[in-house]
Amino acid sequence: MGFFEKKINNKIQPNSTSTSQRTNKSPTKYIKPNLQENIQIIKDSLGESSDIIIREINIGKEGSIKAAIIYTDGLTDTPSLQNFILETLMLDTKGTELQEKISPEQNLISVLKDFAMTVGDIKDLTDFDVLFTGLLSGDTVILIDGYKQGLIISNRHWVDRGVTEASSQMVVRGPRESFSENLRVNTALVRRKIKDPNLWMESKIIGKRTKTNVAVMYMNGIANDKIVKEVCLRLDKIKIDAILESGNIEELIEDAPLSPFPTVFNTERPDIVAAALLEGRIAILVDGTPFVLIVPAVFVQFFQSSEDYYQRADIASLIRLLRFFAFAIALLAPSLFIAITTFHHSMLPPALLISLTAQREGVPFPAFVEAIIMEVTFELLREAGIRMPRNIGAAMSIVGAFVIGTAAVEAGIISAAMVIVVSITAISSFVSPTYDLAIAVRMLRFVFMAIAASFGLFGITIGLIALILHLCSLRSFGIPYMSPLAPFNISDQKDTFIRLPKWKMFTRPRLINQQNMTRQKDSASAKPQPTKNEEYERE
Repeated sequence: MGFFEKKINNKIQPNSTSTSQRTNKSPTKYIKPNLQENIQIIKDSLGESSDIIIREINIGKEGSIKAAIIYTDGLTDTPSLQNFILETLMLDTKGTELQEKISPEQNLISVLKDFAMTVGDIKDLTDFDVLFTGLLSGDTVILIDGYKQGLIISNRHWVDRGVTEASSQMVVRGPRESFSENLRVNTALVRRKIKDPNLWMESKIIGKRTKTNVAVMYMNGIANDKIVKEVCLRLDKIKIDAILESGNIEELIEDAPLSPFPTVFNTERPDIVAAALLEGRIAILVDGTPFVLIVPAVFVQFFQSSEDYYQRADIASLIRLLRFFAFAIALLAPSLFIAITTFHHSMLPPALLISLTAQREGVPFPAFVEAIIMEVTFELLREAGIRMPRNIGAAMSIVGAFVIGTAAVEAGIISAAMVIVVSITAISSFVSPTYDLAIAVRMLRFVFMAIAASFGLFGITIGLIALILHLCSLRSFGIPYMSPLAPFNISDQKDTFIRLPKWKMFTRPRLINQQNMTRQKDSASAKPQPTKNEEYERE
């Protein structure tokens, strides 16, 4: 009788300790020593689903030991299953070489785990909760008759979109790669950019039904430990059936869910995540989505693009100032036009006032109704262009806006000046590098239009004061949303409205990071020094 046959006779002899443990365990939670009973529990729990493959085999020197290999078709790497698992169990365990390397005190599970299996990630398995989570994630489960434990082998493999170009945050200069729906691919993209052992990652499983894998990444020694603990605490408090996208988590952990302004930043670009981690921020990666959450988030962060740091400081500063100017236009242009043409005619030059009056002659609606009609029409065209097929969506939006605008002016329903104002507003709303901030501006634009139609410039002023007070009251994981503007921090102004040269940005944001503030030694050592050509000077 071989070693495996001897172990099968001795493996289920109970002792006092194991008997007491069995009496406290749930009858269906823990794996049972009877293989057929375990297989039946798996079939009953999964409804005998056709994609759950259960392969029963005989192993051991004489094939007297019954075992089962269980995996999910489509989620498991079938070639590795056949080459490294089935071959090991069905061929290697019947030879004598493996038995000569082991001692009689070891059981079959330990033998397979320590000496036989030629796979990287292999763990012990004792309960059905872990079994179902791993099985439905693509792992392979091995159960052996007579043992109250099994093995779970990580050989997941499924078809994904792969690494493609970012579609929501385009740049002229910079990396083209973006995150995919595979969590391990996403963490690898970040690891490839930051090859530092201090880049730590904590894994969590959120969602009672979906059991979605979530990873929290941060730079140890740079990130604020209190913020890291707060992020993990908020994630641990999530008790929900399903997490299908990072937006589900964002809605559950953000500080101000009723505010139109986002307090959690999201991106699909690995370079933005790497830069945020090096500033002391924390990244939350969710399996099944290419969008990664970054916390804490501040207001000025939504005006920054990764391209700002890949080109010269003067060009980047000019473009960033243009974004702030476009934000003001997108928010206030229609309301200012309504207020001035309705209440404050004296502010306009006489020639312009005469021209606007002539245009509005015969228009049956006040300026506020005109603006509402045009804004709602443009929003409909924008949404239609997004939902339409990509080949015709852009063309439909442009043609629709041109045809409707021209026809409305010729019909005398809308004035030409209002079409110009709404068009400039729409163009300015596209300048924002982040979609979430553009959505907030689109919402608030209608509020300011209503205030301007009711109270004129006085109402707009009161609305701006209320908006600023609201922004100053927001926080993102304990960090003031308007920092470094409120509270004002002079050292962090180097990357707010303008971006100073790289050799001037030798410290990290002060409020976000309070541990390791220094990026480089000092500005003097980092400043580029032009080399002198001595021969040229002598000539």
